[in-house]
Amino acid sequence: MVFFGNGVLSMLCTQFSLSLTCLDHAKCGGTKGDYGYVSSVLASFFPLAVALPPFPIDREGVRRRGEAQPRSEMGGAAAGTKWIHHIKRLSATKVSAEVVEMGQSRVIDASLTLIRERAKLKAELLRALGGVKASASLLGVPLGHNSSFLQGPAFAPPRIREAIWCGSTNSSTEEGKELNDPRVLTDVGDVPIQEIRDCGVEDGRLMHVISESVKTVIEEEPLRPLVLGGDHSISYPVVRAVSEKLGGPVDILHLDAHPDIYDCFEGNTYSHASSFARIMEGGYARRLLQVGLRSITKEGRDQGKRFGVEQYEMRTFSKDREKLENLKLGEGVKGVYISVDVDCLDPAFAPGVSHIEPGGLSFRDVLNILQNLQGDVVGADVVEFNPQRDTVDGMTAMVAAKLVRELTAKISK
Repeated sequence: MVFFGNGVLSMLCTQFSLSLTCLDHAKCGGTKGDYGYVSSVLASFFPLAVALPPFPIDREGVRRRGEAQPRSEMGGAAAGTKWIHHIKRLSATKVSAEVVEMGQSRVIDASLTLIRERAKLKAELLRALGGVKASASLLGVPLGHNSSFLQGPAFAPPRIREAIWCGSTNSSTEEGKELNDPRVLTDVGDVPIQEIRDCGVEDGRLMHVISESVKTVIEEEPLRPLVLGGDHSISYPVVRAVSEKLGGPVDILHLDAHPDIYDCFEGNTYSHASSFARIMEGGYARRLLQVGLRSITKEGRDQGKRFGVEQYEMRTFSKDREKLENLKLGEGVKGVYISVDVDCLDPAFAPGVSHIEPGGLSFRDVLNILQNLQGDVVGADVVEFNPQRDTVDGMTAMVAAKLVRELTAKISK
């Protein structure tokens, strides 16, 4: 086995960076900063000297609208691992499974270490300040490849952060909590999803990485995870982590136009349309309340009955409103988890989503449900914002940021 010389390694890393730059100029929704450390991650991955053509990078997260998406039974990870398979096919490489496994493990360990150390630092600060029982901690999970249509949600976390701190508004929540106060809100960064997938990690293992990332946040009291998606497939590993770390099931309030409870959508068990089936199968939730539904199939209703889900459809919202605006959850379990798919809102309020479904909730409807909810909120996510479909002025980004603000107010104490 021959090791890279500095010149070859530099050429490969430069080549990879240039590929990303080209994607940026193609207006795919990302920025150069989003993947700024990819080269350093790759440099530690493959110590193999091999004459490679330009990397055949097919970054699923930047596929144009309406283009076909390859599916796989491993969770739709096919395109993200093409260059690994290409390397394996080259007769000169003789890449063993052990080498690949070791390289993947190093990248995963490095990713978890960064999140762990950031969480530890933030938590130490809060404990030193004192008087904090719970602080919302942002964790980005920029994953979009499990979407059944468009994959722009992979680019949402930085856009939401930008909107949170936009100068057009202030840093106060509606009840008066200040996001500038670290006792209210902290940020531990992003799980480097694409960088991990570029190393050939399949979805089952990737979901484990997401779960472990969430657990590292929960371990550092008083931090509680407020996750920025990403498509809705991320809710499964996040809820799993919350439930396992707290030692029991939670009650879930799920706001969405869709129930996302298909058994296995389009052959993908990790599809964003199947996340709540995985959650219920795992026993991670005692009660699951789904609010805002208006695109639900027979399978969605059958699955709801199978798992005992409380499904509230928009066609009966006027009748259900009073109940939904006075919910009391979490008693007898480990707390309440809230999952907000931005498409729960009517597209008049949030056009920047992949699946536009008219007839949804108003923004004030959503805030009334969240603000009046009684229960100990132990975690939350905001998912399915698609920056590639947003208005020029970033209207939906501001909506997603407002949801994050008010969830922060609900979590922190």
